[in-house]
Amino acid sequence: MFEPRIVCFFCKWCTYAGADLAGTSRKQYPPNGVVVRVNCSGRIDPQHVLWAFREGADGVLIGGCHPGDCHYQDGNYKTMRRVAFLKRMLEDMGVDPKRLHLEWISAAEGEKLVHVMSDFVESVRELGPMEVELAGGGRLPVVPPPMPKTAGKKPATKPRKKVAKKPVNAKKKAAKAKKKVAKKAATAKKTVKTKRRTSAKPKKKPTKKAGRPRKKTAKRTTRKTAARRKKR
Repeated sequence: MFEPRIVCFFCKWCTYAGADLAGTSRKQYPPNGVVVRVNCSGRIDPQHVLWAFREGADGVLIGGCHPGDCHYQDGNYKTMRRVAFLKRMLEDMGVDPKRLHLEWISAAEGEKLVHVMSDFVESVRELGPMEVELAGGGRLPVVPPPMPKTAGKKPATKPRKKVAKKPVNAKKKAAKAKKKVAKKAATAKKTVKTKRRTSAKPKKKPTKKAGRPRKKTAKRTTRKTAARRKKR
């Protein structure tokens, strides 16, 4: 018996919480769906749905918050417009639009999720596998494949041919060696001279710290000093 493969895009705040409630309350529903949790149903791009169908999904179920209760104000209204656009696109491609379904399920509606999931699985089972429908005249949605790993690598270049080096005269080699020796000797002499100069310099005496200049005060003249000056 044919068992459909379904990809479910559930909102984190409502539908995914409803699925958790259905699980904790031990309610059973068909295990044909693979749940993908998203922050908001408005985060679902049409390319995500087309890629799911391309990779072999027989149906796609999208669950979000009720209109007016979106955690991000108007994310579910964008989802509504995108799903309507996607259904027209799938019909043009030869795919039954019933394979894509949108449902509003809140966090407290665990039982509703069970009914929606079981009904959607039954409807997709009646439609049959996606491969058979595409073989009947439909065509796969065009989605760009992932980039290969070798995309950023540079193309291999041809190895360069080795060129034979020209023979060098022995006289030129000797002259170059002499020049190198002379340069090394000159640099060694310069370093010795600079060291001598630095060592011959006298050490500076430590200077006293400059303090505040004292104020000149007028000397007081006493009677004895005044009498002495008159005698002179």
